[in-house]
Amino acid sequence: MEHPTPAAPRVTFDRPLLIAFTIYLTALFASNTVGIKIMPFLFGTHLSTAIFAFPVVFLMTDVVGEVYGKAHARAFVRMGFYSILLFLFFNYLSNILPVSPDFRTPDEYKAIFGLSFRFTLASLVAFIVGEYQDVYTFFFIRGKIGSRFFWLRSLLSNMWGQMFDTVIWYAIALGGYYPTDVLIRLMIPWWLFKVAMGLLYTPLSYGGIALLRRAGENKA
Repeated sequence: MEHPTPAAPRVTFDRPLLIAFTIYLTALFASNTVGIKIMPFLFGTHLSTAIFAFPVVFLMTDVVGEVYGKAHARAFVRMGFYSILLFLFFNYLSNILPVSPDFRTPDEYKAIFGLSFRFTLASLVAFIVGEYQDVYTFFFIRGKIGSRFFWLRSLLSNMWGQMFDTVIWYAIALGGYYPTDVLIRLMIPWWLFKVAMGLLYTPLSYGGIALLRRAGENKA
């Protein structure tokens, strides 16, 4: 006798989760827009200003997964991917439309929003693979050690997911432009900086978990 396949958990969004999703999308779009600016850092290195926003993207799926479960964390990733895809479509459309003679800064606009196909593809693939790896690893470790040590589960899953995100982005966006050894020297510091920033944000993650759980208790 065949047993029916259990239904997938239903993903519903209450008010606290909508607030979390708003923060998630804001950090995601900030990373892909204002994050194109680079700034000087230690020992002659340079960092993208996305360093402040992008770790929030990975941490938010950990926080949501911790409180609501894996299905909701994966839903965040899917909707984030669809949002980027739609944004890039509108971005492409705005760039191919004719420019009015009264528009004073067409070159500056194109320099900021005229993303190449390689950069667009790199962002999409790196995001979806890195985020899914983060969610998978977070729950894999949770299955091994239980619900203890959120900070450790979050750190390890972020290290793994951010590694995929970094390697894939550099490989697709800049592969062929620079030798492999140069790409590696670019990848490693950026990966470590993102992981370190995520670790600094960990106390905020605990605050987010507490707020979401308290909201759930009040609702119940």
